[in-house]
Amino acid sequence: MNVRWLIIFLTMCSLTKTISATTNDSFAQGVTLIRSGDFPAAAALCEASLKTETTSGTLVNLGIIEWQRGHAGPAIQAWEQALWVDAFDERAIANLKFARQVAQLDAPELKWFEQASTWLPANWWVWLAGVSLWLAVGAMVLPGIFRRRKTGWQQTLAALGWGIFLFSLTANYGVVSRTNLGFVLKKNAPLQLTPTSEGEVVATLTAGEPARWMRARGNFLFIRTANASGWILREQFGLINPQ
Repeated sequence: MNVRWLIIFLTMCSLTKTISATTNDSFAQGVTLIRSGDFPAAAALCEASLKTETTSGTLVNLGIIEWQRGHAGPAIQAWEQALWVDAFDERAIANLKFARQVAQLDAPELKWFEQASTWLPANWWVWLAGVSLWLAVGAMVLPGIFRRRKTGWQQTLAALGWGIFLFSLTANYGVVSRTNLGFVLKKNAPLQLTPTSEGEVVATLTAGEPARWMRARGNFLFIRTANASGWILREQFGLINPQ
């Protein structure tokens, strides 16, 4: 399928599903601007809508707008942020796969606990940890409070609750670890040896390339990619966490 028509198809699928999910003025105006081809104004309105409510649908649309504008880095960041909010968003998954194939980019390298944290939306793991903890404690303590003998199914329920709780702690650690992940926003962004405007360039990065933020100094961030590490300007790097 022609690339242009594939993008248009993805755009229309995304709009069809998200128009029914929201009624705020910024989003509705953004849809109208997308259809008319005014992508810069549509992007501004999507960003305004995200300040009111962060939804995966709006982030997917923002990514499509940025891709249409030729901004692969912000597009990939927006779709990754959409999956942060909703790990089940098939549109974001499909768009990321397509974009990385076209741009010949790899997905971020994740440790096993970070990979586990992608199975559910990031905020869900906190709730799952709390619910499973109370489930385990309740199954262990309540029979004694009511002076009843602890049955086999209650012991099984307690063991299950503890197991889910311990796993969710690991996944929550993965969520925290992933907050340092980000993506290069500008094409041919220079990765410098020192955090200065005159710093020696050690590598040239591709828009959408994943990296880990390590520390900051002034207007520069020290990041580590799969092949190099160095300093990059703040405005040329965007984190995965949409908050």
